[in-house]
Parts: sequence; C-alpha cells; structure tokens
Amino acid sequence: CFLHSTDLSSNVSSSQGKEREEGADDSNRKVDDEGDLSLELYGAEAGWVEARTSCPHLPAMPAASADELARVPAPDSQCSRCHHPSENWLCLICKDVLCSRFINKHMLYHYQETGHCIALSFSDLSVWCFACDSYLDAQSILELRPVYEVAHLLKFGERPPFRSLEVLDLSSGQNGGSSSSS
Repeated sequence: CFLHSTDLSSNVSSSQGKEREEGADDSNRKVDDEGDLSLELYGAEAGWVEARTSCPHLPAMPAASADELARVPAPDSQCSRCHHPSENWLCLICKDVLCSRFINKHMLYHYQETGHCIALSFSDLSVWCFACDSYLDAQSILELRPVYEVAHLLKFGERPPFRSLEVLDLSSGQNGGSSSSS
C-alpha cells in the first residue's frame, strides 16, 4: 500500500480523472444516506492507494546513465511554462519541469501533447503514470530507483532509505522488477 497525505482526488488523472473531478461522468456519483449527491473516489474512503509495481510504459524512459541523471533539476525548479514555484512535476522522459493540475495543468497538457506519461512529483517524490492512471512504486521498480534517488538527494541532501527487494518480493508476492504486469 502507498500512503499519500494529499487529497486523494489528486490520484485521478488524464481525461478519466478530469471527468471524475468535474462530475462529467455521472456513473461515478452516488447518493448517500442523507440524499446528498457525492463523488465516489475509488480507494479514497480508505485513505490509501496501491502503487503499481510494474508499468508497461517504462521503456519510454531514457536509460539511467550518469549524463541522464545529471539532467534532473533541483526540486525547487519552476514550471517551464508558467514559472509557478510549487506543485511541480518532472517529466521522466524529457526532464521538463511542469506544474500540477492543481495549478495550471501544464504536466497534464505535456502528457496529452507529447505522450510522455511518467512523471515524478517534486512535492512528495511520488511517481505517476498518466497512461496507466496510477502511481508507480519507486521502491520496487528498478528502473525508477536511480532518478528517485537523485531527486531525493537533491531535495533532502541524503540518499533515500530503500526497502530491500527481498522484503518487497515477500510482502507483495510479486517480482520486484517491472517485467511482469499488474
């Protein structure tokens, strides 16, 4: 399980998420006991979401060479389009920094324009795949570990406390790599 302290409506992205947020799709709505219409968010009532331990879109990321990792900007970088200073995401395909959908939606637009679907939040270092519409577990997906480690070093000045892959395999019952699909 992946605990996330922000509003869990932020876990919904792309056009499907936009429909849920704006209420365009009434099939996601329900009437509660008091007769109030509310938006049903999957996993939100429990307060957690489960991050994927694999993703078929990882091959789109460049290999984690020293030159590629040196391109990871500081976590306080501004959005390259509107220069907003916070709630920014790093595109893990091209290393562009763009603001979240709670600011001016530039990362979402970037995904829609380019197809670059994997991004890392500079707010909490979570990784999101727009195409899968899901968080990705940077602890268990080997391809994400190098860029996650660099972002963690830049943000906190120390290496992240990675869980061992053996513990991940035992707790999830899955392969720690990304070769299997979830």
